[in-house]
Amino acid sequence: MAPTTPAPAPATPVRRGRAGVRVRTTVAATVVVAIAFALGGLLLALALGRSLSDQAASTAEQRAEEIAAQVERSGPGVLDPGADDPEPSDDDEDDDVEDVAWQVTTGDSLVASSGTGGRSLPRSEGTTRLDGDRYTVAVEDVEHEGTRYDVAVAVSLDDASDSVTALVPLLAVGLPVAVLLVGATTWVVTGRALRPVEAIRAQVASIGGDDLAARVPVPPSRDEVARLATTMNGMLERLEHSAEQQRRFVSDTSHELRSPLAGLRQTAEVARSHPAAIDQAELVEAVLEETARMQHLVEQMLVLTRTAEGGGGRRQGDVDLDDLLLAEATRLRRLRSDLAVDSSRVVPARAHGDGPALAQVVRNLADNAARHAAGTVRLSLEDGASGHVDVVVEDDGSGVPADDRERVFERFVRLDEARARDDGGSGLGLAIVREVARAHGGDARVEAGDLGGARFVVRLPAVADAS
Repeated sequence: MAPTTPAPAPATPVRRGRAGVRVRTTVAATVVVAIAFALGGLLLALALGRSLSDQAASTAEQRAEEIAAQVERSGPGVLDPGADDPEPSDDDEDDDVEDVAWQVTTGDSLVASSGTGGRSLPRSEGTTRLDGDRYTVAVEDVEHEGTRYDVAVAVSLDDASDSVTALVPLLAVGLPVAVLLVGATTWVVTGRALRPVEAIRAQVASIGGDDLAARVPVPPSRDEVARLATTMNGMLERLEHSAEQQRRFVSDTSHELRSPLAGLRQTAEVARSHPAAIDQAELVEAVLEETARMQHLVEQMLVLTRTAEGGGGRRQGDVDLDDLLLAEATRLRRLRSDLAVDSSRVVPARAHGDGPALAQVVRNLADNAARHAAGTVRLSLEDGASGHVDVVVEDDGSGVPADDRERVFERFVRLDEARARDDGGSGLGLAIVREVARAHGGDARVEAGDLGGARFVVRLPAVADAS
């Protein structure tokens, strides 16, 4: 019988306790950007402070070199304490250290100075504090007329500190605004990206078992969502085709079983109403004939069901196809003395699969050929392309018209309806052949044969070293 479709499992309720993709994406993007901006702002402030400090140190070194060159050339007496120094403002105290200060000393004696506010500058390079402010100091040694002089220049680092201090409020305001802008943009973009997904979800939720012809909307974009929608539509199409096949199978099966059941009932009613009209032998023969038809039909349907379910758990192994064909040739010769059965083209060949199912394929082909042959049936094995082997069964009958060569593999299809019923055909034999072949990674086809009738070819993956 056709496999029954299991009842669909109840839909799993959506968990509302967990945030959706849109919320998680927005939060993740916002957190990552906030961390990146915070680190970037910190590095910017540090880099700015370092750059301004290096600039002040360069200024101190340049000024120290200029003063040292003057002392070396003309001595410290030519130095003008007020030259090149900024004018102090009215608010500055007299003893304040200016932004740029220098001094020239020899030994422990101060020779000249400017902007130091009466304080001595360090005689080593580096940073120091004067009046609580940080300065960078540059030192040069110079000699004039046998006397060594030490030149020290100090440049204030207040400008660097002030610039960094001024940058902090800007970062404190600008970075949160930028983070909020990124979060809002992510929220909007993610919402638009997920809108087709929600449309797909809503459409899938509305599709029932009786409405498999419906399809989900495919967005115009060529992204993952569009591919998801296309894949889901393909799945729905396969489900619709499978459901339609199942409905047709059930309908055809009911129709096929109705005939032998009606025959049995009619025979039983006649025997009950008119016991003398049918003798016991005739009654037994009629019952056996109809039950045999029913048994054959049920067995064929069970084979189809087992094939559709993946073999029904049967064991797989290497199958000698030549043994199967030779056994069928012997059987046909025994049953049909009027047929010439040619098995001379059967060569050793082996396939991996379900032995009983492949035997059923060969028997169905042999029975079909014997049913339609005028006097000759030929069974053979041929090497197929790309590591395949072809099981070929031919007859010298009327053949299969080109327009019907695909239709003959459909279930319950009989090209000669009355004749097929009379000689026991169920309309399932060739359907079984194709489905078993495809379940083994092969296929089945029919074409015009050399004998003038039909030539059925079943292609199966071959196993090497079949001899």
